[in-house]
Amino acid sequence: MVPSFHPIVAFTPLRPMPPTWKIALAQIDIAFADPQRNLARMCDLVRRTAASGARLTLFPEAALTGYCFESLDEARPLAEPIPGPSTQTMQEVCRERGVFAIYGMLELDGPRVFNAAVLVGPDGVVGAYRKIHLPYLGVDRFTTPGDRPFAVHEADGLRIGMHICYDGGFPESARVLTLLGADLIVLPTNWPPGAQCMAGCAVNTRAMENHVYYAACDRVGQERGFRFLGRSKICDPRGEVLAEAPHDREEILYAQIDPARARNKRIVRVPGLHVIDRLGDRRPEMYGPLVAPVPPSQRRSRQSEGDGP
Repeated sequence: MVPSFHPIVAFTPLRPMPPTWKIALAQIDIAFADPQRNLARMCDLVRRTAASGARLTLFPEAALTGYCFESLDEARPLAEPIPGPSTQTMQEVCRERGVFAIYGMLELDGPRVFNAAVLVGPDGVVGAYRKIHLPYLGVDRFTTPGDRPFAVHEADGLRIGMHICYDGGFPESARVLTLLGADLIVLPTNWPPGAQCMAGCAVNTRAMENHVYYAACDRVGQERGFRFLGRSKICDPRGEVLAEAPHDREEILYAQIDPARARNKRIVRVPGLHVIDRLGDRRPEMYGPLVAPVPPSQRRSRQSEGDGP
């Protein structure tokens, strides 16, 4: 069973501040409907990034299976539980190298299939996430919407929040993870044509507006007529780009993560004259419409056609 999540009191150190982390993003192509091949490659890449000093390696959305399924019946045989066979294999590699990995997969839970991301470490599954916001696209036309709250998971002192692809276009997703104490928010993604602004602007914005590190790992290559954008990116708490991949080829990105920077939300630019506190300056009492239910007239049917991310 995935370990239960105990909310972290945001910005209150529970222990000495963890040291900096080197993380890696693996912008790779994915073999459609071939999880054994994809898992073997991810394991090889974790060994490679660990040899370069990375303690956490992030892979794209649906990296285990591919994304462009045409029915739930086609996708379900490739889904698996969490923990399951792939997490067991990845755990062995993580234990061998003393590192962590996050990858996208299809999670099987009884008759339901979720678009999921899983964080695996030397001791097994640290946490998992089920995609909450689903576009009418690819396998998301058939998967079950995520049914668990956003959560932050701790890996050797680094507080990690996960969401997936389309979630990144909803600022509430990253804000909730920030309020739960995330140092780093990761976005395994499969950006299709039409998502150029997400790749170009949203990653920087989510990092800046929450004063967190934000890492979006996209894939490259083509699948059933969709050519994915690439352009994976890691941004620091100011929204500045630490590393960015090209749009048309595989690439491994590396960056240093300093949890202390992400946790210091009160930025004094000019003492007594210019202070920025992106969380302390919030006015939640003014945000009521954000949590009002979506009116039935606006709620899109899962069976209707819709725009991509």
